[in-house]
Amino acid sequence: MRIEPGQVAVVTGAASGIGLALARRFAAEGLRVVLADVEEGALRKAADELRADGAEVLAHTVDVSDRDSVVSLADAAYEAFGAVHVLCNNAGVGSGAEGRMWEHEPNDWKWAFSVNVWGVFHGIQAFVPRMIAGGAPGHVVNTSSGDGGIAPLPTASVYAVTKAAVVTMTESLYAHLKAEGASVGASVLFPGPHMLRTGLWESHRNRPERYAKERPRTSPYRTLDQYESAMRAAGHEVRFTPVEEVAEHVVDGIRADRFWMLPASEHSDRQIRARSQSMLDRANPAYLESFILD
Repeated sequence: MRIEPGQVAVVTGAASGIGLALARRFAAEGLRVVLADVEEGALRKAADELRADGAEVLAHTVDVSDRDSVVSLADAAYEAFGAVHVLCNNAGVGSGAEGRMWEHEPNDWKWAFSVNVWGVFHGIQAFVPRMIAGGAPGHVVNTSSGDGGIAPLPTASVYAVTKAAVVTMTESLYAHLKAEGASVGASVLFPGPHMLRTGLWESHRNRPERYAKERPRTSPYRTLDQYESAMRAAGHEVRFTPVEEVAEHVVDGIRADRFWMLPASEHSDRQIRARSQSMLDRANPAYLESFILD
């Protein structure tokens, strides 16, 4: 699709990180933006900043794990602007799980799936039928991750499983849109190619009571700064991709109707080749061995 002034973009998880960078980038293109996030204070601040820069903004507090909340978001977007042309299902959380998979609390899985998987599905159901009915060109971008979307990091297996699900969901969405002859496209986003400074590391701040942990963690949550310091102490310098580069990649990908929004990376390419070769050879997943814990 052509991205043009006056179109409308909806972004979930828009109060910070990748979501806010996407909203800013769309606004710079002259789009009207709908910011959706569960953090009301941060959402209000983000919306005020965009408005101060001249953007036309609708801010709407939403819990993407709740279908009614996402339907309410769609109702508000269409009532305010009459159309939606770009939908970014970007909201995501870590899980807070510790230890081996069989030691995880069920609520760690329930919470991560409710946001990372059900949240994407709720967005598709609430917006895509109306986008198709509107008849104008549109695009859906679902945020996945190299962790799970390409190959899992076993130390973050819950998150990885949810992000693998997002890839398959988006592939299926793409096929369904093509079969329908819709003028709406679909893409799956792999932010990167390096780590990103986002609020994902502090996801627990928004963890709802219904998915509360049932026992105390054996170790405190680690912040991104603490992780970076530990890696530096071990002799490894962590590289970061600015969130603005991710937003630019998304805009370019929409214009090119590019399904795989996967930035060039030798590391990612090696993982893809190794995993594919393992499947073709019917061999054990040796590509995971460098991650397997003692």
